[in-house]
Amino acid sequence: MKSLLCCLGREKRKWREIEAEVERLDQSPTWDAPDNALMMQAFEWHVPDDQKHWQRLQSVLPSLRQIGVDRMWIPPGCKAMSPSGNGYDIYDLYDLGEFDQKGCRATKWGTKEELLELTRAAQKIGIGVIWDAVLNHKAAADYTEMFPAVKVDPKDRNVEISSPQEIEAWVGYDFPGRGEKYSSMKYHWHHFSGIDYNAVDNQNAIYKVVAPNKGWATDVSKENGNYDYLMFADLDYSNPEVRQDVMKWGEWIGKELPLSGMRLDAVKHYSFSFQKQFVDHMRRTHGPNWFVVAEFWRGAPGELLDYLQKMDHKVALFDAPLVYRFSNFSRTEGADLRKIFDDTLVKYKPQHAVTFVANHDTQPGQSLEAPIASYFKPLAYALILLRSEGYPCIFYGDLYGIKEGVKNPLAPSCGGKLPHLALARKLYAYGMQRDYFDKRSCIGFVRYGNLRHPSGLACVLSNGSASKKRMFVGRKHAGERWTDILEWNGETVMIDDRGYGVFPVSARSVSVWVDAAAEGRDMFGDFYSDIYKH
Repeated sequence: MKSLLCCLGREKRKWREIEAEVERLDQSPTWDAPDNALMMQAFEWHVPDDQKHWQRLQSVLPSLRQIGVDRMWIPPGCKAMSPSGNGYDIYDLYDLGEFDQKGCRATKWGTKEELLELTRAAQKIGIGVIWDAVLNHKAAADYTEMFPAVKVDPKDRNVEISSPQEIEAWVGYDFPGRGEKYSSMKYHWHHFSGIDYNAVDNQNAIYKVVAPNKGWATDVSKENGNYDYLMFADLDYSNPEVRQDVMKWGEWIGKELPLSGMRLDAVKHYSFSFQKQFVDHMRRTHGPNWFVVAEFWRGAPGELLDYLQKMDHKVALFDAPLVYRFSNFSRTEGADLRKIFDDTLVKYKPQHAVTFVANHDTQPGQSLEAPIASYFKPLAYALILLRSEGYPCIFYGDLYGIKEGVKNPLAPSCGGKLPHLALARKLYAYGMQRDYFDKRSCIGFVRYGNLRHPSGLACVLSNGSASKKRMFVGRKHAGERWTDILEWNGETVMIDDRGYGVFPVSARSVSVWVDAAAEGRDMFGDFYSDIYKH
């Protein structure tokens, strides 16, 4: 009993210290911070194949900025292997929808002129454009070449399962539609380390190129023994001509378009040392604030942390482990919400974690599908948008729905409330954070605001039955009436003289509580008006 009383005493002292700290910060003239940052992935896999996506995005720029988006990750805009290609099947880095190649002039997304209009319009209203850089491979070569190669075990690429043989493969690139504009580089078999098809015997397999000083890169993921090879014709970054051409492209595209950064696709599949050189080169060329986020897809944080160390922590990473946590928790009855951030990147390296709920690879029907129960999507978005840790990215398919390419069209997620959660981030999710992770099926947290955004908020989440949580929001709010901006709970919470409120949440839901008279409450209207019908 004595030890229990001591424990309770320590707990009370801790809460009193936190309350005192909140009161002290309330009076501090230096307690301030810039507006919250928010990224949006501005596409999903099944965006209409109509070459009008750059136009669509330009039309919604004002509404995106209104809810707080200040960076927009656009799809790979380089020429793909076909008019319908999403750009990950990349053919020519230097063709942004300018040349008649692979069946059309425009990319799936539109023409280069429309891309320029989009990026300039985004820059004008304060939205930085993030380019999706696909640098691991090339697709849809212009002709075949003969060269020596050896077949390897797909489950362990270090194991050769055939003798070296002459194969015929699609590895010749001369870009006839573009010629030598922007770059005179032509690609041949010695610029690649692997291929997946031999035209001699019409066989699909993973072939490693055999030649002096050739082989898989060693500074890649160790999955499958060595995960240098992913798809198509695998670029060899030990070749100085390849390195030089891609470095030159990085200089070129950052001058051709008003970009503010890049997403590096499939980074676990090509040389980490080259990536580090490339990032350094981009920042020397385009400025020290050039933003880089890398996609290293792994369900546990260990390899992600190793990669950050190898990159000298010069990049951010998408928090794939967190997405799997969301997926598993949403489909596990009685999952312990207090542990939602265990084994995630945002737990260990919040300043380098780009948090997200879904993307083009995890959406229904895709190769890395990570289904999240519909009731849990708002909880997941509240956890990435309203907390202090991580840099959140919202998904086009969640914001606008997915209408094509799926058996059942998907309406905008979160019951259409995702724009409200984003706007709550923009207006209220500032300052010191206090967690109430004290119940297995119901957790909460409070943000106390800062000088420019003094309102703060209280968030309560449940993956079980309806519940309530008593939380301290600050004595300055005494007497205020707080309501749920999502309108999923119709109660009004009165803040008592000590600065506490008892905040309810409905079963398997989330509520975000803010003073009913707080600045900006009138902005939570219908975000799916005509401006969103595109």
